[in-house]
Amino acid sequence: MTTVEVGLVPFEEALTRYEPVMGLEVHVELSTATKMFCGCPALFGGEPNTHVCPVCLGLPGSLPVVNGAAVESAIRIGLALNCRIAEVCRFARKNYFYPDMPKNYQISQYDEPIAFDGWTEVEVEGPDGPERYRVEIERAHMEEDTGKSLHVGGSTGRIHGAEYSLLDYNRAGIPLIEIVTRPIAVPGDRAPAVARAYVQQLRDLVLALGVSDARMDQGSLRADVNLSLRPVGTAALGTRSETKNVNSFRSVERAVRFEVSRHAGILDAGGRVVQETRHFHEDTGTTSPGREKSDAEDYRYFPDPDLAPVAPSREWVDALRATLPELPAERRRRLQAEWGFSDLEMRDTAGAGAVDLVAATVAAGSSAQTARKWWLSELARRANEQAVELSALKITPEDVARIQALVDAGAINDKLARQVFDGVLAGEGSPDEVVAARGLAVVSDEGALTEAVDRAIEANPDVAAKIRDGKVAAAGALIGAVMKEMRGQADAARVRELILARLT
Repeated sequence: MTTVEVGLVPFEEALTRYEPVMGLEVHVELSTATKMFCGCPALFGGEPNTHVCPVCLGLPGSLPVVNGAAVESAIRIGLALNCRIAEVCRFARKNYFYPDMPKNYQISQYDEPIAFDGWTEVEVEGPDGPERYRVEIERAHMEEDTGKSLHVGGSTGRIHGAEYSLLDYNRAGIPLIEIVTRPIAVPGDRAPAVARAYVQQLRDLVLALGVSDARMDQGSLRADVNLSLRPVGTAALGTRSETKNVNSFRSVERAVRFEVSRHAGILDAGGRVVQETRHFHEDTGTTSPGREKSDAEDYRYFPDPDLAPVAPSREWVDALRATLPELPAERRRRLQAEWGFSDLEMRDTAGAGAVDLVAATVAAGSSAQTARKWWLSELARRANEQAVELSALKITPEDVARIQALVDAGAINDKLARQVFDGVLAGEGSPDEVVAARGLAVVSDEGALTEAVDRAIEANPDVAAKIRDGKVAAAGALIGAVMKEMRGQADAARVRELILARLT
């Protein structure tokens, strides 16, 4: 039976019959000044087709030259992933036609990558606490990025239904490192979380190394999620699908869950899973077919005749090893001790992708606990509502630290702080500008507070009587009445003092 798009099987039900096996390919655009094989600027954006030259356009007679800074970055990434570094590696031509490939081949590495046989460990939360899983790295190889296609017309932004297509080759030739795992077989219910944690850890790693800005929203770090199912208890791998260019941690997790459900639906119906690429749709969390996936032999790899082998000396590799910074896992352990976080607090912070945000907020003057409070509660809720990562919110750690400083100074309270967050996120200016424009400052005028307290007592004689009889807890009702009248802008502690002074 040929494959068809059939009904989905709920994720948890699918795991009763099938085991998922994943493979993750993460592409990292390097932050070099120039492209991989020419002198064009390696910049994001720009007017279409302005960062191009005969080399990256593949014009006849042009000759590529390897970017030494890109080789250095590749070695440092390999070392940080516990890889072996090749004594000699070569570039190959990966042949296939696609409109955004100006040469009709991609310069990549095939059987001789610069880094191979590595590993890393990721931590995810299990029912009984943290669980660690080892992810084997098959290879990390150098290659060039492709251009971009823009499909105009239609409703999806894809080629189907478009009126015409435009090509921008500014990105063609940007240095890439592709990090490829070996098959990852973990307990099925952990697979989405392990995939997310792995991509998140790679992003933290390349940021720590300073080799990429890792902007997933701009495509400088993107993941391909390979997934197959096999019946529980069997060893043979099933046919895999490859969901391409997934560009957020949340979407990596959702892509794994959806593909498990989709594969299970096909297999339950007696269908055949086609080895193909898939497009991930952020709005629905679903995937749709791309093109049937070629096997390696279909690309007709052969060594690029215009590029000499790369042979990094052992002395150079050792010197680069000495430049490796504190790696993310070590840094998290150090920060946890400095911040006084419990294991659970640190896991939640890391799981939310907020370690760097909290660290920057602390550096801007906030305490660790208050920084964590805002990022993991108020701001995490807003990021979830907008279906974006925390780091994509239109607010900076400095803004968060300033809002907390206003709270600490008594200028606003926590309730008003949430309105300040509203204003900053809406682009109304800095926290101080939002407070001034919205009139959010706490009322500290003693006369105004006293008058409001007197009105609350007069309006609630039964509550006042309880307080006079010694039931001090009843003051909460009067405090609430005053705060309501003053739109939350009264100093609650001072209001309580005034009430008790009047009635006790």
